[in-house]
Amino acid sequence: MPSSARRPATRPARSSIPQVSWRDPRPAAIVLVAGPEDVCAERAIAGIREQLRAHDASLEVSDVRADDYTAGTLLALTSPSLFGEPRLVRVTGVEKCSDVFLSEAVSYLDMPQEGATVVLRHTGSSVRGKKLLDAVRAGTGGGIEITCPAIKRDSDRFDFAAGEFQAARRRIAPVALRALVSAFAEDVTELAAACQQLIADVDGDITEQVVERYYGGRVETSAFTVADTAIAGRYGDALVSLRHALASGADPVPLVAAIASKLRTMARVAGNREPAKALAARLGLKDWQVDRARRDLTGWNEMSLGMAIHAAARADAEVKGGSRDPVFALERLVTVIATRAPFAE
Repeated sequence: MPSSARRPATRPARSSIPQVSWRDPRPAAIVLVAGPEDVCAERAIAGIREQLRAHDASLEVSDVRADDYTAGTLLALTSPSLFGEPRLVRVTGVEKCSDVFLSEAVSYLDMPQEGATVVLRHTGSSVRGKKLLDAVRAGTGGGIEITCPAIKRDSDRFDFAAGEFQAARRRIAPVALRALVSAFAEDVTELAAACQQLIADVDGDITEQVVERYYGGRVETSAFTVADTAIAGRYGDALVSLRHALASGADPVPLVAAIASKLRTMARVAGNREPAKALAARLGLKDWQVDRARRDLTGWNEMSLGMAIHAAARADAEVKGGSRDPVFALERLVTVIATRAPFAE
């Protein structure tokens, strides 16, 4: 699908209702769960269900598809039963809702049913249902909004994973957290599952060794292991890590990308004496990234760093089709970085 088809055509209207974090959801007569990140939305909706069920175990839970809606369903599911059990109605697909649902949902906002919680899930992938969203955000129905923004950048994924361990009141070493995020850089759902697995399985603090034991075979983790050992000047270890990564099925492209990313961060930090927090804010980095880059810079100078960045640019072009032997290009890059010496042709 073209990217233009996935983007909202207009910006969301300013909201007059409470904005609630997906990590701290709460029930309300109307709960708008808006945004593209399904993992966050699922957590928020599950949290609402758990709170309602903890308050009253007789909770009735119903699911409705807004794009396949039968007239009268919303009112039927939210109306009080003979015994007055609380009701939770979870509505998905609001971004592609039918005209019938849209009409009935907007009307429902004028007279929400007592004891009923209606959750409206809208991914933001279209402006369909905008009339309903605007009405909820204007305060009609006494609702709240839970936002689930996309997790795209490395810093977003790092914050997400850190939040998983903070919410569970578990400690994870920064280097272990970075390795974990790197291992699941392409899939937030898998990253969330990995965090929960470590929380459930591991007693005590979670170390880099624990993450390596569980997820060391992931391509991205192998990439950063190669990068770390090469930049530290551990030539033998770097070659062993590289060969292990390749034997495990690693693609040369992300391997080079991981090395180049670390080198670029080092170059941005080099020679700057600002406090880590201030420098991180100015460069759009995390404090730990600045601290790590400063440690990585030990033993480097302007000439050797420039040479390594040039070698990484060359290797990037070669592994993307500029050479018939991408493995040789990788080994040459690791040699240049780990030995701080140009590679002889």
